[in-house]
Amino acid sequence: MITLVLATTNQGKLAELRALLGDLAVQVIGMLEAVPAGFSVEETGVTFEENALLKARAVCLASGLTTIADDSGLEVKALGGRPGVRSRRFAHEHATDEENNAALLRELQEASDRTARFRCVLALVTPFEAEVITVEGACEGSILRAPRGSGGFGYDPLFLLPGPQGRAMAELTRAEKNAVSHRARAVLALRPPLMRLLTG
Repeated sequence: MITLVLATTNQGKLAELRALLGDLAVQVIGMLEAVPAGFSVEETGVTFEENALLKARAVCLASGLTTIADDSGLEVKALGGRPGVRSRRFAHEHATDEENNAALLRELQEASDRTARFRCVLALVTPFEAEVITVEGACEGSILRAPRGSGGFGYDPLFLLPGPQGRAMAELTRAEKNAVSHRARAVLALRPPLMRLLTG
């Protein structure tokens, strides 16, 4: 079994990655368990890929352990792809999920086209190989006019999935979300190189 560090302090992301990788011979730990106190990474990238690589490289160097970094967010067509890399800080620098959701609804108040997608980029960096692996996954949907559901985190209460059931991401069980989410699809793409790492 190898230890993987997830370069995040977001407990929701950590729980999802642990569930998605639960069948592999890996122990997934959070960044705070692996790096010195006070350590942080400034997310200066302008794309999800740049930020994922920044975090993966920095945490791998600080911990000496194989690291997966996730950078993900919501892209809304009517807002030209915003909030994008600023999804966590959409309302302001230290915004809560509720503040970000409220800010999104204000910006889309007059929008008729509410098409959106969640995107996730994962970067895998190891301390013993020069190769850096990046993969991505996306989940298409649209933005509701009011929050629904109590599960998930972030923009999940506003994200309407396509299909006849018409459920918000926050109305799914954890298992249902892990079958369709952008993060689940990115992990699916990451599994082949991760398996090579485990067997090599």
